[in-house]
Amino acid sequence: MRPDHPDAALLLREYMTEMVVRYHRRPARPGEVDDALAEMPSDDLTPPGGLLVVAHHGTDLAGCAGLRWQSGWAELKRVFVRPAHRGAGGGAALLAAVERRARAAGVHRIRLDTRHDLVEARALYARHGYVEIPAYSHGPYAEHWYEKQLTYAREGAK
Repeated sequence: MRPDHPDAALLLREYMTEMVVRYHRRPARPGEVDDALAEMPSDDLTPPGGLLVVAHHGTDLAGCAGLRWQSGWAELKRVFVRPAHRGAGGGAALLAAVERRARAAGVHRIRLDTRHDLVEARALYARHGYVEIPAYSHGPYAEHWYEKQLTYAREGAK
């Protein structure tokens, strides 16, 4: 789904709102979420540079996850499960969905960076085979880096 689709845009705004609130440990101030969305756009999570998966639980929007294609690997971005759907396997389902897409594209590994305070996300990644690696990026919010080697990837990686 395109990041500018209304469902995707809603999820990405909720994701960024949570990131702002958790980072600052206070409610988001007017304009902060818009500023964060502009600073860290998701418009490249579309073909040919990437993809965005939007998950539903019944008719409810449940979450999203994106991939940015790199040379031989993909970067996992914007993993988000709405609070009402947490604890029900939504994060695992999103990881499985993007990993399937990565394998289908011939990608051999997925990398990601995340913040120290996102302990639930770090635990999710570790439970699903992502291992901590040395820094591969140097963004202002990158404090932990993970990688997962994908099995059964086709030859001719992106």
